[in-house]
Amino acid sequence: MSKFAYKPSKEKIGRSKIFDSVFKDCAIENKLKEFSEEIFKKINAFEKEQGRFYVRCLKRQADIFIYDENKKKGKPEEIIRQLWLLKLTQEYKYPIERIEVEKSVQFGREVHSKAADIVLYKEDKITPYIIFELKEPNAKKAEEQLKSYLSAEGAEGGVWSNGKIEHRIILYRPYPKEYTTTLSDIPNVNQTWDDLFEVKKTYDDLEEKFDLSFIISRLEEMVLAQAGVNVFEEVFKLIYAKLYDEDQAKNIRPKKEVYFRQYKEPKRTYAVINDELFKGAIKEWPDIFKPTDKIELTPEQLQICVPFLEKNKFFGSGREELVIIDRAFEHLIAEVSKGQKGQYFTPRNVIKMCVRMLNPKDNEYIIDPACGSGGFLLHTMYWVWDDYLKSASQEAKRKYAARYLYGIDFDDNMRRISQALMLIAGDGRHNIFKRNSLDARDWFGEQAEEARTSLKSLLANQNEENRKTYRYLKFDILMTNPPFAGEITDSGLLRQYEFAKKNGKLKPKIERHLLFIERSLDALRPGGRMAIVLPQGIFNNTNMEWIREWFFEKARILAVVGLEGNTFKLPAPAKGTGTKTSVLFLQKWDEDQKPLKDYSIFMAVSKKSGKDNSGEYVYLNENGHRIKSEGGIFEETGRLDDDLEKIAEEFVKFSKKEKFEWRR
Repeated sequence: MSKFAYKPSKEKIGRSKIFDSVFKDCAIENKLKEFSEEIFKKINAFEKEQGRFYVRCLKRQADIFIYDENKKKGKPEEIIRQLWLLKLTQEYKYPIERIEVEKSVQFGREVHSKAADIVLYKEDKITPYIIFELKEPNAKKAEEQLKSYLSAEGAEGGVWSNGKIEHRIILYRPYPKEYTTTLSDIPNVNQTWDDLFEVKKTYDDLEEKFDLSFIISRLEEMVLAQAGVNVFEEVFKLIYAKLYDEDQAKNIRPKKEVYFRQYKEPKRTYAVINDELFKGAIKEWPDIFKPTDKIELTPEQLQICVPFLEKNKFFGSGREELVIIDRAFEHLIAEVSKGQKGQYFTPRNVIKMCVRMLNPKDNEYIIDPACGSGGFLLHTMYWVWDDYLKSASQEAKRKYAARYLYGIDFDDNMRRISQALMLIAGDGRHNIFKRNSLDARDWFGEQAEEARTSLKSLLANQNEENRKTYRYLKFDILMTNPPFAGEITDSGLLRQYEFAKKNGKLKPKIERHLLFIERSLDALRPGGRMAIVLPQGIFNNTNMEWIREWFFEKARILAVVGLEGNTFKLPAPAKGTGTKTSVLFLQKWDEDQKPLKDYSIFMAVSKKSGKDNSGEYVYLNENGHRIKSEGGIFEETGRLDDDLEKIAEEFVKFSKKEKFEWRR
């Protein structure tokens, strides 16, 4: 069934005006994907009095107040109820006689003061079958109240819904067990609960739009936090089992049937997802997990988790959906590995600006020596696909990514995330490795063999020392956001860098990002281009004058773009940083080129980062109003409220005026 994203009419009359008014404060104009377009068309909403809106209740056959335009107050949850009444009768085919609204729920001898929103009865019209707890679209608190209703009424199942299909919770109790099973749908009038476990789905049935951040938070709240497991590891296992299932369904299985779904018996669910799908994923992508790894959840715990993921499609996700997946990973490992190491996901608007300004081509080798989640590689791939390989086959596009894109990160979780995102994006394979870019000692031994083999053709020279250290490379473009926090005190590592020496003596310590600067220049061929995110102090502190002089000696400074203070902030509970940063763009001098003494440098300062003071993304809707992202959901009608795209446009004009040969 196709889902409908409600879009209010610009002509504010009739139902369109009402929906626009009622939902305006909720910022959900494009998110009520629980309901089809046909259902939206059938709701009977109208202006009964001046500025007061009502909806005709399908069950009560009465006009129910929903919004007062003058007071700016209303009951948006009533529209959700009416949409569900229409869906139950029109799509699930339940007769209206089996439905009751505002039913008082009795607990023992007392009547609960708050009624159940909708109660669907069995054919006898007496026994409660499914109870619905409905909320306004911004509500995110889930099912506790629903559970109390289910227990009091003895109903088999219940639905918590705020109109957003990605937030919906469906509970089912296989009597006499408790309400521990979640499902992805409810039965229609001709089905039983057991029938739902037999419904087979295909790859084409899966839905591309979903809120992975919310799904992960629900998994953690309902199961993972109490299971005594590593949340990151178990979520990652489930995602890779899902990816393997989709790959097999799309490319191998004749009828495209997907196996990643909930089966009636928890042991069967575990056997399929762990023994078949996850073990298959280990064999397919052996550098992600160990051969002995397994899903550490119990069959009963896994049974609860599966419905949250089973209906979603990871492979083939659009680029906007990939941003959501990326952001979900960002929050998932916020406390696991990155904040304490000074490593933060680079906002994608910053990455897009860098890619556009450096204009990578389809025959240029790209590297990020601190690749994190692989954002620079991902958007470089998209840039080349769109600008230089627009008419190429998908196989040619995959070959480009496999040959020209390289990433390195010392954090294995980050390495696996970048590999997953590139895999979902469709690159086919990857050149992303877990190594320490700063330390040549980490390139020795059997564990580094794959990385050495992959980079062998990109060694700048073949002398014995460079073959051991992989220090001097010949990449065309380097883009990176190196970790800022921490000082290096390891004398064995410091000896590898000129920056760590003063007057012939080794310094006792040096900041990590300074070593990344030296390392990054060494990875570029003469004439190669670079974008690197650095602390603002590099550009204006008096004690940093020496490194600014070093820059002028080694490369032509193309541009410096100051980033607004909220750029790297993240909403709670994740930890971002308010460190003032800038992006430095440069081009390494050719071997026979003398440094220029006088030339133009593009300078810009971003005033709008696309985030507010709390770290939430802020978008502009079609009317120019600012809308928050609501925890990672991409605003389909909106554009990010930032100025980085404009800065990139101005740099393109500058680069053409300066006649940079790589811009043509």
